[in-house]
Amino acid sequence: MNPGLYHYKAVVADQFTVCLRRKGQTVYQQVLSVERPSALQGWNWGFCGHYAFYHALYPRAWTVYQLPGQDVVLTCRQVSPIIPHDYQESSLPVGAFVWEVENSSGQDVEVSIMFTFRNGLETKEDRSGGHWNEPFVLEKDGCCVRGVLLHHCVPVNPYTLAISALETPGTTVTHCTSFNPAGTGQDVWQDLLADGKLASPPGRAPPSEKGEACAAAVCATRVVPAGGHGTLELGLAWDMPRIRFGSREKEHHRRYTRFFGREQEACPALSHHLLTHYKAWEQRIAAWQQPILENSELPPWYKSALFNELYFLADGGTLWVELLPDDAAALGAGQGLSQLLPVLREYGRFAYLEGQEYRMYNTYDVHFYASFALAMLWPKLELSLQYDMAAAVLNEDTQSRLYLMSGQMAQVKLRNVVPHDIGEPDDEPWQRLNAYLIHDTAGWKDLNLKFVLQVFRDYSFTGDAAYLQDMWPVCQAVMDSELRFDRDGDGLIENSGFADQTYDAWVVTGASAYCGGLWLAAVCVMCRMAEIMGSGEVLQKYAAILARGSAAFERLLWNGKYYNYDSGGGPSSDSVMADQLAGQWFLRACGLGEGESEVFPRSHVLSALRTIFELNVLGFAGGTMGAVNGMRPSGVPDTSSVQSDEVWVGVVYALAATMIQEGLVQEGFRTAEGCYRTVWERLGMAFQTPEAYCQRRVFRSLAYMRPLSIWAMQLALEQQAGRGPRAPAGKQAGTPARP
Repeated sequence: MNPGLYHYKAVVADQFTVCLRRKGQTVYQQVLSVERPSALQGWNWGFCGHYAFYHALYPRAWTVYQLPGQDVVLTCRQVSPIIPHDYQESSLPVGAFVWEVENSSGQDVEVSIMFTFRNGLETKEDRSGGHWNEPFVLEKDGCCVRGVLLHHCVPVNPYTLAISALETPGTTVTHCTSFNPAGTGQDVWQDLLADGKLASPPGRAPPSEKGEACAAAVCATRVVPAGGHGTLELGLAWDMPRIRFGSREKEHHRRYTRFFGREQEACPALSHHLLTHYKAWEQRIAAWQQPILENSELPPWYKSALFNELYFLADGGTLWVELLPDDAAALGAGQGLSQLLPVLREYGRFAYLEGQEYRMYNTYDVHFYASFALAMLWPKLELSLQYDMAAAVLNEDTQSRLYLMSGQMAQVKLRNVVPHDIGEPDDEPWQRLNAYLIHDTAGWKDLNLKFVLQVFRDYSFTGDAAYLQDMWPVCQAVMDSELRFDRDGDGLIENSGFADQTYDAWVVTGASAYCGGLWLAAVCVMCRMAEIMGSGEVLQKYAAILARGSAAFERLLWNGKYYNYDSGGGPSSDSVMADQLAGQWFLRACGLGEGESEVFPRSHVLSALRTIFELNVLGFAGGTMGAVNGMRPSGVPDTSSVQSDEVWVGVVYALAATMIQEGLVQEGFRTAEGCYRTVWERLGMAFQTPEAYCQRRVFRSLAYMRPLSIWAMQLALEQQAGRGPRAPAGKQAGTPARP
């Protein structure tokens, strides 16, 4: 909840407990956790994991508990309102826990589910004192929600949590306003044990003393008849409406405050909205997911990966805030971006971290891969992010600073160059850019190109002509900046002999398959955009560059089977790079790259993909771990850098998408499956997919942005089936598409 901060431990008091009563007697009471913590020892811990099963299709999940000896099965259904194309509900800080109870015994059973939660995160702030809890009830539109508000009072970014339950005919909701989560917990445990309900004291609890922690509980109870079913509906909401970053210079308002206010009083209304709308959310989520889930041609692991990798859109340190008035004033007219302020005002500003360890927002070389999830499911957020990036391109920061790898001083941000990121949570993102200090990314070869490619991809998906009109001069500016990297005038940019692109520890010299391919793809896109914009002069310019550059690319890099890593003549120059066709991948995603718009000969594309599949996939770890980034022609991994012998999950999914685009569907699935099996099954990294791992099971940067690129696989499948977006036809940029 605090921007960019993570706590990697479970909070002991945050639990569900079940109590079963038959004929007026408690017969079973158990914390539904396999843990045996040192705190709260008055509780019955250690549920046997053999009797529990977990399933997930984000944003839904199911945990099934078979209560031993009770003939009762509980299914906890978790629902979050992460709903494609819904920019209101998807912003809400809420989650439902719907408990389905199946009583297969011959007796009625009274079932209670107690939801306990700590006021805080088990950090030193919890013991700062002054935190307090209070019960609440909100009855509206014939529905009654009861719960407890946990007010966490700290100087910076205070918040309120709410645990609640829906009171319906036959369901009773009770509460415990406060108990000590650092003690034995005997008081609340015995309260529940006595009659399956909590005492429900009226009024607020006194604020916690310094050094003291507090927690609360809500309990929903109903009788489930013999051989029957019952439902208990509980919810969690959190309200941190106003946030400050590490600089503490500005107060930002989260997106949901537009609908629920910014006074930190939203939890009752959020809880009521949650428990009265989750069924509709489930229906909409099911309608979105069902066509994919019911497609028998898609393997089960793929369905899991496709939906569950979306966790990072919400869990990646994500911020979705309203545009501040002073920021709007600073942006002014947007330097010719006519829709900049309207888009940011309507949809807010969206930012997510590169990873939970690499704490930079909207890291652009990585977002290039991940962006398909936003572009396909929340396209207005993708446009918002792009407008912010375009405004950043047109600005500069003349301050100099030291870059760690070179040891040299250089300007923080150059005008007409795409930044690496829009800042970090410890400072003031959007205001101060380029938190990345390892390299001076003004010399990177991929950032400008990735902006141009994403602009056209987004236009091809949305048909938003006003967006293209705005971005066209920005694209020309960044391409003019990029032209300085074509030092010999052959129409192809050259790398510098440093790690000057997203593979920031893998040196590239001269022409390269990765950056050269992205360059040609961007030049092709510039030609297409020039046609649409009716700019014959720009079309002529880039058509000439494309002709020269394509010839140079083939001459310098094609070796008869694949494109060499680079033309520098080094010992690894002829390595097989898994990502060598990134330019072709993006062109095909935009509906280009074939027929008249073909940039890379199809026979070369297919040969390169088959070589990658043979060497980087099947020749690595027996074909069970995806595609290694670099492979020597002799069949051993390229160990020239720490990154060349890694597998990058997001790159593998992009490679698999490229294979599917070119008709190598089975090869694509086989390639991607290795990553899923490795991460989600062998390494046990569910919902924390790393950026990279090696054959020897060493991994790097858990919970990373790039694997969202799996949605490019889905796009490729939809385009093959004729359902995916195609590049809009037409010569002129006309009326902007309406939201």
